[in-house]
Amino acid sequence: MPTVRTLVVWCPDWPLVAAGLADRPAVVVVANRVIASSAAARSEGVRLGQRRREAQACCPELVVVGEEPARDARSFEPVVVAVAVFTPRVELTRPGACALPVRAPARYFGGEVSLAEQVCNAAGSAVVAVAGAAGTAAPEPPCKVGIADGPFAARLAARETMIVPRGATPEWLGHFPVEVLGLPKLADVLRRLGIRTLGEFAELDERAVQARFGAEGGSAHRLARGLDERPLDLRDPPADLTVCRELDPPADRADALAFLAVGLADELVGRLAPHGLAATQLLVEAETEHGESLQRCWRGDRPFTARAMVDRVRWQLEGWLQGPVITAPTAGITMLRLTVAGAVPDDGRQMDFGGGVASASRQVERGLARVQGLLGHEAVLTAVRTGGRGPGEQIRLVPWGEEPEEERGARAASSKTARSGGGGKRTSGRVRPGRRTAVVAAGDRDTAPWPGHLPPPSPALVHPVPVPVEVLGPDGAPVGVTGRGRCTAIPSRLILPIAGSSPLGIMGWAGPWPADERWWDPAAARRRARLQVLLDDGTAHLLVLEHGRWHLEATYD
Repeated sequence: MPTVRTLVVWCPDWPLVAAGLADRPAVVVVANRVIASSAAARSEGVRLGQRRREAQACCPELVVVGEEPARDARSFEPVVVAVAVFTPRVELTRPGACALPVRAPARYFGGEVSLAEQVCNAAGSAVVAVAGAAGTAAPEPPCKVGIADGPFAARLAARETMIVPRGATPEWLGHFPVEVLGLPKLADVLRRLGIRTLGEFAELDERAVQARFGAEGGSAHRLARGLDERPLDLRDPPADLTVCRELDPPADRADALAFLAVGLADELVGRLAPHGLAATQLLVEAETEHGESLQRCWRGDRPFTARAMVDRVRWQLEGWLQGPVITAPTAGITMLRLTVAGAVPDDGRQMDFGGGVASASRQVERGLARVQGLLGHEAVLTAVRTGGRGPGEQIRLVPWGEEPEEERGARAASSKTARSGGGGKRTSGRVRPGRRTAVVAAGDRDTAPWPGHLPPPSPALVHPVPVPVEVLGPDGAPVGVTGRGRCTAIPSRLILPIAGSSPLGIMGWAGPWPADERWWDPAAARRRARLQVLLDDGTAHLLVLEHGRWHLEATYD
């Protein structure tokens, strides 16, 4: 497939611009990792992939905020409107970046150099206006523009503000490290094989790469050679991949329209499934009561799930309905249309011969996506093993559907930490109180060894708040743990903080397992010891000693 000459507009630090924090030391954190930082934070040593505590150690006055994709997309709409003046074929990859084909606009606006300058000026003015409305100063420069053969190379060119000559993209890509492919696992293997740049990777035989690394490796190999798998689509979408709903009365609320989009997304996925296809480009269109027509195309780095489609629709609707008055529709929306503008073979889902197991899995995914559409993005959580010493630290709850991205970011950050010689204890996720939440169990992940961790089996119940208890020896004196990791006396009785309850006899015990965590950092140091006990009522529990007080941390089945 021939490559399409592509222009990419990239707005640095966009999540912080949208949050009004671009002129302050600030970071955006997801799963306790830094995913975006301001220029002021980077000047203090903050880097992407750092743990939150490490970033705060580099910059004590750091402002930490969470990720809000809807806000970022809503704020980015004026920038897309400014770029759409040059061509209606504008595609959004994520809030803060968009792409457009160069051929036709370049002829009209005086060539590629002139087009890049005009697009940069228009988008930069829009970024400055958005930043001013958010109460912050825009980064310098407010946006960058790059042109190359294909969207992947154009994104890299935008970061360096370059116009790569036609046909020179493969050679120009050769000096980039393999990490720019966005596949940390593949990049780690390639580096261990001595392949460090895209040029070295591109020299490998394509069939050998396909046989060794599969479809994902083959796609990455094409990118390294300057051949995009999914160039910008210049054709009109086919009608059979379009779903539409009319609204009577008209709707002017993004949440109501997003609820309608849940059914439309499920219908689109159902139409693609029999053909073994998955959507990579989604065209969102809306019409208003006054005859206004709005449309925007979203592109995904990986095939869209139904939930991902709904997210893009909601972000776009909020950008239209809650954006600046100059771009907002003047009446309620009477029609919402979703169209699959680009599709690829769905290699990520293997159907069985009878269609039973895979079909049931697809139905479960649709049901979970519907729950997320009704209750919110964090309403369905996946339990992901992260490693740790205690049972409450070995599981992190992440929104369903985001596990591959989180795992990829965590592995990339771990690789940076390993190369720099840093370390630290991973932290567990927390669920916001008061939220209705469904938890979906996930498969085990490989975890690094943790000295002092508990042996299997794991407890069946981890108490959200450890229960204070007393552990007494045969003489009635409290039992402690020495610096050598031994009990000061044989644990004999356990006293629960329940009025009128009698002490329970300890029939058997194992441990203790001491853990001296972050001993090199006095401010974060933590010393604990855990003890397994079997009581005379037949129950088994896990106790933890910290600051001289025992607590009941978990219960065994």
